[in-house]
Amino acid sequence: MAGFSTATTENLTRTSVWSKQLKDTLLDELYATRWVDWITDFPDGTTLNLPSIGLLEVRDYAEGQPIQYTAMDTGNWQFTVNKYKSVATFIYDKFKHDSYYTNELISRFVPNMHRAFAKAMEVDFLATFPDSQTLTSLNAINGAAHRFVGSGTNETIGVKDFERARYALSMANVPLVNLVAIVHPSVEYALASLTNIVNVSNNPMWQGIVRDGMSTGTRFKFNIFGWDVYISQNLKTNAASETIDSITAAAGVNNVFFSAAADVLPVKGLIRQSPRIEFERNKDLQRDEYVATCYYDFKEFREENIVVIVTDTDQVS
Repeated sequence: MAGFSTATTENLTRTSVWSKQLKDTLLDELYATRWVDWITDFPDGTTLNLPSIGLLEVRDYAEGQPIQYTAMDTGNWQFTVNKYKSVATFIYDKFKHDSYYTNELISRFVPNMHRAFAKAMEVDFLATFPDSQTLTSLNAINGAAHRFVGSGTNETIGVKDFERARYALSMANVPLVNLVAIVHPSVEYALASLTNIVNVSNNPMWQGIVRDGMSTGTRFKFNIFGWDVYISQNLKTNAASETIDSITAAAGVNNVFFSAAADVLPVKGLIRQSPRIEFERNKDLQRDEYVATCYYDFKEFREENIVVIVTDTDQVS
């Protein structure tokens, strides 16, 4: 008596099945470049010059004495565009013929190229903030530090750091409106773990933290001392330990704070060439080639509107 079973008919059973889908990598949200002051009057050339002027000086005057004349201080802000980036890939004819996923794969080329440029621009933009400062220095302006290590335990963030950043902007005459803080996920963790925050009951800015948690997506659900706090994994990390004012951050990340008021945005940017994707047939190698290029750059414009708080990222446990 004969029949079918898995033991006797292995040739009719697929031991490994391939899905029709391709698994995509989870992507972080990109949003920081919304706060770039984009340059629009730089159609050609490689360097833009923007003259600056200071204030006139008040001097004492005595009757009968000649008045003293003074000139305003002048300067020249220069912006040079030099980030010329490319993304390229290819696919052989034989692979196209043999692969079950050919059409699905090719359909991802263009979106992934655009995504790669967006990611690179976000990283470069956020790096502009710490790159405009001097490492191991408080970068003080009018006596207020614009770069310092977090005041929390083991160089993590502290609640008073938000007020210190606010004070720094105030001393630099930056309008305290549209305040934005872009911080590392470890900072969100540190804030959510602070017992003094959990115990606050009379501060309306903090109500609901225990009930709902602190963040939704990429933005904190609550405003902290006037700062809208965003989370990003694209902040620049220090290549080595950094000591500022006798405090050392061993695994530091540069969290950035600034006013996003339209007339004082701290970073200017230019896209000389938006991402351009080209296709070419290589008949000698029998393959299709996809090439994309983009030409852009960023530079700090108002250093007084930049505060960087360095915190350790290795204190999450």
